Amino acid sequence: MASLNKVMLIGNLTRDPEVKYTPSGTAVGDLRLATNRRYRTADGQEHEETCFVGVTVWGRQAETCGEYLKKGSPALVEGRLKYDEWEKEGQKFSRLSVVAERVQFLGSPRGSEFRDGSAAPAAERQQSSAGAVPPVAKTDGGASQTEPLAEDDDNLPF
Repeated sequence: MASLNKVMLIGNLTRDPEVKYTPSGTAVGDLRLATNRRYRTADGQEHEETCFVGVTVWGRQAETCGEYLKKGSPALVEGRLKYDEWEKEGQKFSRLSVVAERVQFLGSPRGSEFRDGSAAPAAERQQSSAGAVPPVAKTDGGASQTEPLAEDDDNLPF
C-alpha cells in the first residue's frame, strides 16, 4: 500500500530560531511556527484559530535559518510529520512535529533589520567590495546546494 507524509505550512515564527550542534558537528535548528485560519460560522460570526507547530531543521539550512530568521519572520516550511513518544518520571508524553526538508524565507531582507540589529546579513557584510553576492542554501532530497541571490531585485518577474 502506498503512503505519503508531506506537510506544507506558511506562518510566522513565534520566537527566534535555536540552533545547536550534534557531537559530530551537524547543525540542528528548532523553529516554532504559528499558522492562522480564519473562518465564518453558520451564524455569520468570524473566528480565527492559531495552530503552533514545532519544526526541526537540519544541516546548513538550520544555520541559515538561525542567521536570517527571527521572531515574527514569515516562512514556508515543506517537510514531513514526525511522532515522538517518551517517558519522564513515570509520565508518558507525545508530540507531533515537522521535520523540514525545505524552508523558504518569505520576508524581504532588503532594508530590514537582522537579528544582530544590522541592516544586512552577516554573510553580505563580510563580502568584499568586488560586488560578490552571498549564496543561499537550499536542500533537495537531503543534498545541500547553494544558489546566488539576484543582484538586482527590480529585474525579477514577480
